[in-house]
Amino acid sequence: MSDERTSMAALSDPAEQLALTLTQGGLQRMTARVLAALLFTDQETMTAGEIAETLSISSGSVSTAVKALTTVGLIERVPAPGSRREHFRLPEGAWATLMSGQNTTVKTMREAAEQGIATTGEDSIAGRRLVEMRDFYDYLWRELPALIDRWKGQKVGQ
Repeated sequence: MSDERTSMAALSDPAEQLALTLTQGGLQRMTARVLAALLFTDQETMTAGEIAETLSISSGSVSTAVKALTTVGLIERVPAPGSRREHFRLPEGAWATLMSGQNTTVKTMREAAEQGIATTGEDSIAGRRLVEMRDFYDYLWRELPALIDRWKGQKVGQ
């Protein structure tokens, strides 16, 4: 922890805590740190070089993290007039975009449960567990789009 704390010294304690929490939640360490840097910066955008400098990490680590975060819609590249460097930021609605992308995962998990039930039968011990899994992902499949729409509607009304 002391090495991580030292290398993240330029970030605030809340940013460090967020990065640690994201890592514990399954995000790669450098990806979590890059996301925390972009969340907590007072700048509209940051270049890869600024991120690397802030976190004291290599440009390759930044590149890998940026690719992962861009793929899921949490950050975006933005043009910066007069700059040849790529700039990055969290787009408006990034969290809703991330959750919308989870629909594929929800569908895949539901299908995996269905295949398991077909193999084990609903009345077996494993089958009962898989039925609960399928039912949970069915619920998410139905509710997640409406939840995201309500969030977006709330944001528009603010």
